[in-house]
Amino acid sequence: MAESRVGLMSGQVPLAVRMRPRTIDEIAGQKHLLAAGSPLVALASDAIGDRGNVSVILWGPPGTGKTTIAQVIARSSGRRFVELSAVSAGVKDVRQVMDEAQSNRDLYGISTVLFLDEIHRFSKAQQDALLPGVENGWVILVAATTENPSFSVIPPLLSRSLLLTLETLSDDDLGTVIDRAVADERGLGGRFALEPAARSAIIQLASGDARRALTALEAASVGADASHTGTITAELVSHAVDRALLRYDRQGDEHYDVISAFIKSMRGSDADAALHYLARMIEAGEDPRFIARRMIVLAAEDIGMADPRALQMAVAAADAVQYIGMPEGRIPLAEAVVYLATAPKSNAVIVGVDSALADVRAGKMGRVPPHLRDAHYPGAKKLGHGKGYQYAHDSEAGVVEQQYLPDEIAEASYYRPTEHGFEREIASRWEQLKRIIRGK
Repeated sequence: MAESRVGLMSGQVPLAVRMRPRTIDEIAGQKHLLAAGSPLVALASDAIGDRGNVSVILWGPPGTGKTTIAQVIARSSGRRFVELSAVSAGVKDVRQVMDEAQSNRDLYGISTVLFLDEIHRFSKAQQDALLPGVENGWVILVAATTENPSFSVIPPLLSRSLLLTLETLSDDDLGTVIDRAVADERGLGGRFALEPAARSAIIQLASGDARRALTALEAASVGADASHTGTITAELVSHAVDRALLRYDRQGDEHYDVISAFIKSMRGSDADAALHYLARMIEAGEDPRFIARRMIVLAAEDIGMADPRALQMAVAAADAVQYIGMPEGRIPLAEAVVYLATAPKSNAVIVGVDSALADVRAGKMGRVPPHLRDAHYPGAKKLGHGKGYQYAHDSEAGVVEQQYLPDEIAEASYYRPTEHGFEREIASRWEQLKRIIRGK
């Protein structure tokens, strides 16, 4: 029995490592990168000789096969394979690999594949150390990153590499990975039956990440082994993994993608979608203060005077989170999200202030009209400051005909209210005010 045990209780290599594909054909998903004649396939087969010595940067979410593809390339083509992690490697390690790669190429004609995981963690100096080897063909760099290379990889290295984007694995891809692991001798070897409900639960929990799917499967197999049932059930899966394995990097692209979708969902008035993205951020441990700050911005930018209470609601939610903390803070956040999503929308305020800023930056300003200038200091009145100023409160209507803008932009129009929500009333009132103020 001890020899048949698998996974976490056996002390063996983790299932995700044991099941790593050995050939291009075994890789699940990424069909857009692995079609016949594609650069990766050519690189793996070395079918085009020196022309195949192109470095590549693999960009995609965790668990989509970046490391696997790198190892398959090295194994399939017979090249020497060296792996470095940006977490632990330094400039000295990179230069040593370059020196050895140059020697192997010059002495034995063997090219080296350098797989660099998490290249976005490399400093500029560390990435600079890669350039001679890549440029001179001493190494074929296969770098992996979960962050946008346009921001995390230096331009000289990016221009010398082929950027390939990996996609999140589909449910069908994950199903293939799971089924193979259940049957393959490297995996569970057919020792367990997998209930369809359990298979579906693992796929859902994995969030497109093959490594997480296999980790969940392995954890559930331990429970099945301990219960001597020989069947992995949905209940065993739920006990082994108590929550979805969210694919969310607070410092990476997913952080920006989710907050972007969150804002756009509220702007688009979809409360359900906004709550979904809020839940994803909360569950992933996002700073609730960051969420609240973005909601305050949205309230002013996208709702504005269509519902002035929206800004109050957003600020109140931010204050509430500060007062009570999490997890209770999720409630006022959710209340504010629903309010903002369902509120009438207007961007007239931000359009107005940005239009005014554009004029100021372009030099369209002029001097403050004399009657509006400060007349409180000695000698101001002799300069004509304040002369002719009309005090609005002296008028029965509380508004008087008077020029407020400088002469150069006297006809400028910045705030143009919409007909949405409360701003419809503002629009009518603003037209009446302008007729009085400008005498038109």
